[in-house]
Amino acid sequence: MSEAKPQPDANICTIDDLKGDQSWRIFRIISEFTEGFDTLSNLPDAISIFGSSRLRHDNEYYQKTVELAALLAQNGFAIISGGGPGIMEAANKGARQQKQISVGLNIQLPMEQKPNPYQNKSLHFRYFFARKVMFVRYSIGYVCMPGGFGTLDEFFEALTLMQTHKIFPLPLVLFGQDFWKGLLEWMQTTLVEYGVIGTNEMELITLTDDPHEVVEIMTKHRDWKNLQRRNAGC
Repeated sequence: MSEAKPQPDANICTIDDLKGDQSWRIFRIISEFTEGFDTLSNLPDAISIFGSSRLRHDNEYYQKTVELAALLAQNGFAIISGGGPGIMEAANKGARQQKQISVGLNIQLPMEQKPNPYQNKSLHFRYFFARKVMFVRYSIGYVCMPGGFGTLDEFFEALTLMQTHKIFPLPLVLFGQDFWKGLLEWMQTTLVEYGVIGTNEMELITLTDDPHEVVEIMTKHRDWKNLQRRNAGC
C-alpha cells in the first residue's frame, strides 16, 4: 500500500487565493513596486543573502552567515535578506553589527515569516514576484546558504535570468559544499548529459565554504561594474 500524501492544513489561511476583485489586486501590486523602488533607489552596492528560516542560532550556517555578512559590510556592501528568521536574520545581524545598511524584504506568509529585529531598512510584500524584482534590481551578487524551496526558487530564478540574458551576469555563490554538491553533481551530469543545459552555463555558479572567497568575488565584480559605468560615461 502506498503512503498517503500529506494534505494541506485546513487551519492555514491562504493570503491571496486569486479570487475576488482583480482590479484592486492590480493596485496592490503597483503599490508594492512603487514603494520598493522609492525605498531602495539610493541603495549602495548590495549583496542578497538567501537561506532557510529554520536554521537557528546554534547552526553552523547561521554563524557563518553572520560572519559573511559582517565581512561584506566591512567592505562597503549593503546586505539584503528576506527579512525573516534563521539565515535571513543572520544576514541582517552581520550587517547591523557593522553599522551597514541592512535591508529586509519581508513577505506576508501564513506561517514561519516573522520580521527579524536587525533590519534598518524594511519593506513588506504580499506578492513573491514583486519581492523578487527588488532582489534582482538592487543586488550586484547573490549568496545562497543552505535552504529549502524558497532558496532554490531564488537561485534558479537568477540563474534563468542570466542564462537567457534578461539581466547582466552577477556572481551567484552557493555556500556550503556538503549541502549543495549533490545538486551541482546532478546538474553537471543529468542536465548536461540530456543536453538541456550547456557545460559553459555551469560556469555561472560558484561553490565555496570560504567567506573570504565570497568577499573577493563580490569585490572584483563591483570593481568591474564600476569600470563599465565609467566607460559608459554613467
